[in-house]
Amino acid sequence: MSQQLTIEYEDDLLATLGLSPRDFANEAKFLLAAKLYELGKVSSGHAAKFCGMERVAFLLALPRSGVAASNLTTDDLEDELRFAHE
Repeated sequence: MSQQLTIEYEDDLLATLGLSPRDFANEAKFLLAAKLYELGKVSSGHAAKFCGMERVAFLLALPRSGVAASNLTTDDLEDELRFAHE
């Protein structure tokens, strides 16, 4: 099942951002996906699919929104390093 979200905004927002309505919609979806990924709510694969990107392209695009490509916690990283040394 598919759901839809509608966000109202004024035309001057597009002018301020220098984006077309389509580009703004794509950017908004990407930023929402990036934030959900950053918060650990969705995987990188789910986030990428949500915004219509391939997973690797999504991960490579994350830094432009200030989101790290890896959402590992310090504990996760320590576990991974321990596993790699065994």
